[in-house]
Amino acid sequence: MERRLDASPERVYRAWSDAETMTTWFAPRVEGSLAVDTRSVLVWSDRRVWLDMQEAEPYQRVRFRWAWQPQDAMATEVTVDILPQGYGTWLTVHDGPFELGTSDGLDAWAEAIEGWAESLANLRAQLDFSVDLRRRP
Repeated sequence: MERRLDASPERVYRAWSDAETMTTWFAPRVEGSLAVDTRSVLVWSDRRVWLDMQEAEPYQRVRFRWAWQPQDAMATEVTVDILPQGYGTWLTVHDGPFELGTSDGLDAWAEAIEGWAESLANLRAQLDFSVDLRRRP
């Protein structure tokens, strides 16, 4: 998925690499530091997801592995590329691989597409307008 953001690459990078900033648009709580070579846990009201930060190139890229499915049934790697574009940023998010030859893999892929679309809308609202679009219980 790709998005054009009005925010600087520095702010976009911080949104992905700083635990406190991540709670403003993604998981309401982050346990851990999101530092490279560490495991953090993203906490929502209905799930906990581990995240292993693998790479963090300031203002350019973040790469992590996580298991969104229950019981670690399917772990994927997420690569976030951050490129300056004019006064803003071009953001590219890749998540995979997904086993598209199975119904479970296809369902996971569809869920990921839907989840990233919502999350990136939240990210844009937070960075560009300081608005939190997340649903609250």
